[in-house]
Amino acid sequence: MMLRIRRIPLDTLRENVAVLASNCVALRPEAFQAFKRLEVHNGARSIIASLDICHDHSMVAPDEIGLTDPAFRRLGVQEGGTVTIAPARSPQSLDHVRAKIVGETLDKHQIESIIHDIVGYRYSDMEIAAFLVACAGFLTTDELLHLTFAMADVGNHMTWNAPVVVDKHCIGGIPGNRTTMIVVPIVAAHGLTIPKTSSRAITSPAGTADTMEVLARVDLPMDEMKSVVEECNGCLIWGGHVNLSPADDILIGVERPLNLDTREQMVASIMSKKKAAGSTHLVIDLPVGPSAKVRDAMEAMRLRKLFEFVADAMNIHVDVLVTDGAQPIGRGVGPVLEAQDVMAVLANDHGAPADLREKSLQLAGRVLEADPAIRGGGGYERARELLDSGAALASMNRIIDAQGRAPNAAVPGPLKADICADADGIVASIDCFRIAQLARLAGAPLDRGAGLTMLKRVGDRVEAGEPLYRIYSAGESHFNFAVDAAEEINGFALASPSLQRGAA
Repeated sequence: MMLRIRRIPLDTLRENVAVLASNCVALRPEAFQAFKRLEVHNGARSIIASLDICHDHSMVAPDEIGLTDPAFRRLGVQEGGTVTIAPARSPQSLDHVRAKIVGETLDKHQIESIIHDIVGYRYSDMEIAAFLVACAGFLTTDELLHLTFAMADVGNHMTWNAPVVVDKHCIGGIPGNRTTMIVVPIVAAHGLTIPKTSSRAITSPAGTADTMEVLARVDLPMDEMKSVVEECNGCLIWGGHVNLSPADDILIGVERPLNLDTREQMVASIMSKKKAAGSTHLVIDLPVGPSAKVRDAMEAMRLRKLFEFVADAMNIHVDVLVTDGAQPIGRGVGPVLEAQDVMAVLANDHGAPADLREKSLQLAGRVLEADPAIRGGGGYERARELLDSGAALASMNRIIDAQGRAPNAAVPGPLKADICADADGIVASIDCFRIAQLARLAGAPLDRGAGLTMLKRVGDRVEAGEPLYRIYSAGESHFNFAVDAAEEINGFALASPSLQRGAA
């Protein structure tokens, strides 16, 4: 029995959803209880969709099937076209997921079949979550390699007419650590190829793509991306739009609400994207601190070795740089505020955050060391020369214009409040996780102007009533949530000035 397609104007994010009338002519009502997913065919193409039942026949008629936006787009049929439906069979690869759940080790072909079915949208979010949680429990090094290669092999692959293609990546966890947006224009100004694809925020107040979007378009398709790189030597775009390791974006979408970010999944995510992007040399920023993703030197060493193990198998030269993750970098936390910091550093403004500038120079210097023409140890001086001369700023402006400059200058949210110290003291520590959490409560990254401006750093002396940071938001409910949460736990630990003098 053929059904006519009706487009349902709902964005169900990654999930395909089909809607049938409760008196559908193609399916008896009692059959609705037997399965929850449909296979929808239009001849050459088919999709699997979760099934919802509609009792309002003005929305979906008995001889129609409603498809939400993702399902309608993926099926590729005009509204009013006809399809057939059938109960969706469970993907065979789910047997491998069940095996992993009970502790079995999966081989290369089993993991490949899981990733292919995930990219084919044959898994529900619940089934993807089951796979992620099973892998989080234990993943062998062989399984890690199989997972990384499987993710890299699905989707597009980039090739570049350059012997050296460089990249830089931070594992995240440090608010305001927007060094990539400074490193890329420095490296591009030198002449190395750096096609930077970045993700949006997972659990942070802003990803590089979120912050760059304040300044320029980031949702470029592959041909436009290549054109920008040919013109500017580099780009700063959202990786999801060029379909590099698309499984990673699907997995990230499920990891986000679970707050799941294991070492192995992190390495697979990062390295699969770099392999698909055609990178030959990669510098990884690995911040270590008491409230960072990586808490101590031993954990940092294990993660560094994982990156090196996978990079060797992929023939990518990797340089893992362990950095200070004890506190936020720069002043801004949130897309607009971080973008302001980035442009201040590139413009060599007198008031630009010194820590963001210095860390960016260190990382850019390590990336530039991939150039055979740079003498060993000369990368830092070359990076500083490009930044001080204005060449890096000019490079950034070329990239922004080539990608498409944002039409309106974004500004911080109109609602603001200072969170103040409740006693005199010296700032002993800042909880990076709490600061990121407060910025998200304020509305970041969806509200680009939301976030925090850090006013004090570790080691600063403060007096009772003196502001520690300022919260910005555009929505009253988000604003109140963030302010109330900050007044309860502000993320700052103060030490008595007298204790500090005694310790000295």
